[in-house]
Amino acid sequence: MHIQLNGEALDLPDGLSVADLLARLDLAGKRVAVELNLDIVPRSQHATTLLGDGDRVEVVHAIGGG
Repeated sequence: MHIQLNGEALDLPDGLSVADLLARLDLAGKRVAVELNLDIVPRSQHATTLLGDGDRVEVVHAIGGG
């Protein structure tokens, strides 16, 4: 399947979840926000939210400040 990840084309195997994508990007367990087709995906739904061909995904790193 083909998705857009942070504006870049990416080819992935079918059937991957958001959690699988984060693992492939070495971001599993990191503080990130994931947007899928303009909707935020709650962390509790990363494992059950499947990616599909043509999806647009944005992954943003959470940065603390003060």
